[in-house]
Amino acid sequence: MSAHITKVVTSGIFALDGGEWDVENNVWLVGDDAEVLVIDAPHDAPTIAARIGSRRVSAIVLTHGHNDHINAAVELAQITGAPIWFPAADRMLWDAEHDQAPDHDLVDGTTFKIAGSSLRAIATPGHSPGSTCLYSEDLGVVFSGDTLFNGGPGATGRSYSDFDTIIESIKTHVFSLPADTTVHTGHGDDTLIGNESPSLDEWMARGN
Repeated sequence: MSAHITKVVTSGIFALDGGEWDVENNVWLVGDDAEVLVIDAPHDAPTIAARIGSRRVSAIVLTHGHNDHINAAVELAQITGAPIWFPAADRMLWDAEHDQAPDHDLVDGTTFKIAGSSLRAIATPGHSPGSTCLYSEDLGVVFSGDTLFNGGPGATGRSYSDFDTIIESIKTHVFSLPADTTVHTGHGDDTLIGNESPSLDEWMARGN
Protein backbone atom coordinates (compact mmCIF):
# COMPACT_ATOMS: atom_id res chain seq x y z
CA MET A 1 0.00 0.00 0.00
CA SER A 2 1.31 3.46 -0.89
CA ALA A 3 0.84 6.74 0.90
CA HIS A 4 -1.87 9.23 0.06
CA ILE A 5 -1.42 12.98 -0.31
CA THR A 6 -3.41 15.78 1.31
CA LYS A 7 -3.13 19.48 0.43
CA VAL A 8 -3.56 22.11 3.14
CA VAL A 9 -3.62 25.82 2.19
CA THR A 10 -2.53 28.47 4.70
CA SER A 11 -2.39 32.25 4.32
CA GLY A 12 0.08 34.81 5.59
CA ILE A 13 2.88 37.21 4.72
CA PHE A 14 5.98 36.58 2.61
CA ALA A 15 8.68 39.04 3.67
CA LEU A 16 12.06 39.54 1.99
CA ASP A 17 14.32 42.44 1.05
CA GLY A 18 12.14 44.90 2.96
CA GLY A 19 8.96 44.00 1.08
CA GLU A 20 5.86 42.15 2.22
CA TRP A 21 3.29 40.28 0.15
CA ASP A 22 0.07 38.48 1.06
CA VAL A 23 0.40 34.86 -0.02
CA GLU A 24 -1.33 31.51 0.12
CA ASN A 25 0.95 28.50 0.60
CA ASN A 26 0.44 24.83 -0.09
CA VAL A 27 1.33 22.40 2.67
CA TRP A 28 1.56 18.74 1.65
CA LEU A 29 0.82 15.84 3.99
CA VAL A 30 2.08 12.47 2.76
CA GLY A 31 1.13 9.36 4.69
CA ASP A 32 -1.67 7.10 5.83
CA ASP A 33 -4.05 6.90 8.78
CA ALA A 34 -1.21 6.21 11.23
CA GLU A 35 1.72 8.41 10.21
CA VAL A 36 2.42 11.39 8.02
CA LEU A 37 5.29 13.48 6.66
CA VAL A 38 4.77 17.24 6.34
CA ILE A 39 6.25 19.21 3.42
CA ASP A 40 6.62 22.91 4.32
CA ALA A 41 5.18 24.60 7.40
CA PRO A 42 3.87 28.09 6.63
CA HIS A 43 1.90 30.62 8.66
CA ASP A 44 -0.55 28.55 10.71
CA ALA A 45 0.70 25.61 12.79
CA PRO A 46 -2.68 24.90 14.48
CA THR A 47 -4.45 24.54 11.11
CA ILE A 48 -1.76 22.16 9.84
CA ALA A 49 -1.86 20.20 13.09
CA ALA A 50 -5.64 19.92 12.89
CA ARG A 51 -5.34 18.29 9.46
CA ILE A 52 -2.69 15.91 10.80
CA GLY A 53 -4.99 14.89 13.61
CA SER A 54 -3.79 12.08 15.82
CA ARG A 55 -1.29 10.72 13.30
CA ARG A 56 2.39 10.48 14.18
CA VAL A 57 4.51 12.97 12.25
CA SER A 58 7.74 11.37 11.10
CA ALA A 59 9.32 14.54 9.73
CA ILE A 60 8.72 18.16 8.83
CA VAL A 61 10.62 18.69 5.57
CA LEU A 62 11.17 22.24 4.33
CA THR A 63 11.78 22.84 0.63
CA HIS A 64 13.65 26.12 1.15
CA GLY A 65 14.22 28.93 3.61
CA HIS A 66 11.83 31.72 2.65
CA ASN A 67 9.78 32.72 5.67
CA ASP A 68 6.46 31.82 4.05
CA HIS A 69 7.53 28.17 3.96
CA ILE A 70 9.13 27.91 7.41
CA ASN A 71 7.56 30.43 9.80
CA ALA A 72 5.31 27.86 11.50
CA ALA A 73 7.88 25.05 11.51
CA VAL A 74 9.16 25.40 15.07
CA GLU A 75 5.65 25.67 16.51
CA LEU A 76 4.50 22.68 14.46
CA ALA A 77 7.50 20.69 15.66
CA GLN A 78 6.62 21.55 19.26
CA ILE A 79 3.02 20.42 18.71
CA THR A 80 3.90 17.17 16.95
CA GLY A 81 7.31 16.27 18.35
CA ALA A 82 8.63 15.78 14.80
CA PRO A 83 12.16 16.65 13.66
CA ILE A 84 12.72 19.48 11.16
CA TRP A 85 14.74 18.77 8.02
CA PHE A 86 16.10 21.90 6.35
CA PRO A 87 18.57 22.64 3.49
CA ALA A 88 21.76 23.97 5.02
CA ALA A 89 22.50 26.33 2.11
CA ASP A 90 19.49 28.41 3.19
CA ARG A 91 20.55 28.66 6.82
CA MET A 92 20.85 32.48 6.65
CA LEU A 93 17.13 32.61 5.82
CA TRP A 94 16.28 30.23 8.66
CA ASP A 95 18.31 32.26 11.15
CA ALA A 96 16.42 35.42 10.15
CA GLU A 97 13.18 33.71 11.21
CA HIS A 98 14.05 31.36 14.09
CA ASP A 99 16.39 31.37 17.08
CA GLN A 100 16.77 27.60 17.38
CA ALA A 101 18.46 25.40 14.80
CA PRO A 102 16.68 22.86 12.60
CA ASP A 103 17.25 19.24 13.58
CA HIS A 104 18.74 17.79 10.38
CA ASP A 105 20.32 18.96 7.13
CA LEU A 106 18.28 18.18 4.02
CA VAL A 107 20.73 17.30 1.24
CA ASP A 108 20.54 15.93 -2.27
CA GLY A 109 19.65 12.25 -2.02
CA THR A 110 18.12 12.36 1.46
CA THR A 111 15.38 9.72 1.40
CA PHE A 112 12.26 9.45 3.51
CA LYS A 113 10.13 6.33 3.89
CA ILE A 114 6.51 6.96 4.75
CA ALA A 115 3.47 4.66 4.67
CA GLY A 116 4.97 2.32 2.10
CA SER A 117 6.20 5.11 -0.17
CA SER A 118 9.58 6.75 -0.66
CA LEU A 119 10.52 10.42 -1.16
CA ARG A 120 13.96 11.48 -2.40
CA ALA A 121 15.38 14.98 -2.06
CA ILE A 122 16.67 16.60 -5.27
CA ALA A 123 18.77 19.74 -4.85
CA THR A 124 17.39 22.40 -7.22
CA PRO A 125 19.09 25.70 -6.35
CA GLY A 126 18.10 28.96 -7.99
CA HIS A 127 15.01 30.33 -6.25
CA SER A 128 17.23 30.12 -3.19
CA PRO A 129 20.62 28.42 -2.73
CA GLY A 130 19.11 25.50 -0.82
CA SER A 131 15.89 25.01 -2.77
CA THR A 132 15.00 21.32 -2.86
CA CYS A 133 12.35 19.19 -4.56
CA LEU A 134 11.05 15.90 -3.19
CA TYR A 135 10.37 13.15 -5.72
CA SER A 136 8.36 9.99 -5.21
CA GLU A 137 8.68 7.54 -8.07
CA ASP A 138 6.05 5.15 -6.70
CA LEU A 139 3.52 7.96 -6.20
CA GLY A 140 4.39 9.60 -9.53
CA VAL A 141 4.76 13.05 -7.96
CA VAL A 142 7.34 15.72 -7.28
CA PHE A 143 6.90 18.37 -4.60
CA SER A 144 8.58 21.34 -6.22
CA GLY A 145 8.50 23.99 -3.50
CA ASP A 146 9.03 27.27 -5.34
CA THR A 147 11.35 25.84 -8.00
CA LEU A 148 8.67 25.06 -10.59
CA PHE A 149 5.08 26.28 -10.84
CA ASN A 150 2.17 25.80 -13.17
CA GLY A 151 3.40 28.18 -15.86
CA GLY A 152 7.06 28.66 -15.13
CA PRO A 153 10.00 28.77 -12.74
CA GLY A 154 9.98 30.35 -9.31
CA ALA A 155 10.93 34.00 -8.90
CA THR A 156 14.61 34.92 -8.94
CA GLY A 157 14.57 38.70 -8.67
CA ARG A 158 15.36 38.77 -4.95
CA SER A 159 18.29 38.17 -2.61
CA TYR A 160 20.07 34.81 -2.78
CA SER A 161 18.35 33.86 -6.08
CA ASP A 162 19.66 33.40 -9.61
CA PHE A 163 17.75 32.89 -12.86
CA ASP A 164 20.42 30.92 -14.75
CA THR A 165 20.78 28.59 -11.78
CA ILE A 166 17.06 27.83 -11.47
CA ILE A 167 16.81 27.20 -15.21
CA GLU A 168 19.71 24.75 -15.03
CA SER A 169 18.14 23.01 -12.02
CA ILE A 170 14.80 22.64 -13.80
CA LYS A 171 16.36 21.55 -17.08
CA THR A 172 18.76 19.04 -15.57
CA HIS A 173 16.99 17.67 -12.52
CA VAL A 174 13.25 18.36 -12.75
CA PHE A 175 12.59 17.87 -16.45
CA SER A 176 14.54 14.61 -16.33
CA LEU A 177 11.60 13.13 -14.39
CA PRO A 178 8.89 11.24 -16.33
CA ALA A 179 6.57 13.49 -18.32
CA ASP A 180 3.49 12.16 -16.50
CA THR A 181 4.87 13.14 -13.08
CA THR A 182 2.44 15.37 -11.18
CA VAL A 183 4.04 18.55 -9.84
CA HIS A 184 2.70 19.56 -6.43
CA THR A 185 3.80 23.19 -6.07
CA GLY A 186 4.44 25.47 -3.13
CA HIS A 187 1.76 27.90 -4.31
CA GLY A 188 -1.12 27.56 -6.72
CA ASP A 189 -2.29 24.69 -8.87
CA ASP A 190 -0.70 21.37 -9.75
CA THR A 191 0.76 20.70 -13.16
CA LEU A 192 2.58 17.92 -15.02
CA ILE A 193 6.24 17.75 -16.04
CA GLY A 194 5.10 17.15 -19.60
CA ASN A 195 2.95 20.26 -19.56
CA GLU A 196 5.80 22.52 -18.48
CA SER A 197 8.89 21.15 -20.24
CA PRO A 198 7.94 22.38 -23.75
CA SER A 199 8.09 25.97 -22.44
CA LEU A 200 11.72 25.88 -21.27
CA ASP A 201 13.10 27.73 -24.30
CA GLU A 202 10.40 30.37 -23.93
CA TRP A 203 11.30 30.92 -20.28
CA MET A 204 14.98 31.20 -21.14
CA ALA A 205 14.25 33.77 -23.84
CA ARG A 206 12.01 35.73 -21.48
CA GLY A 207 14.64 35.80 -18.77
CA ASN A 208 14.23 36.80 -15.16
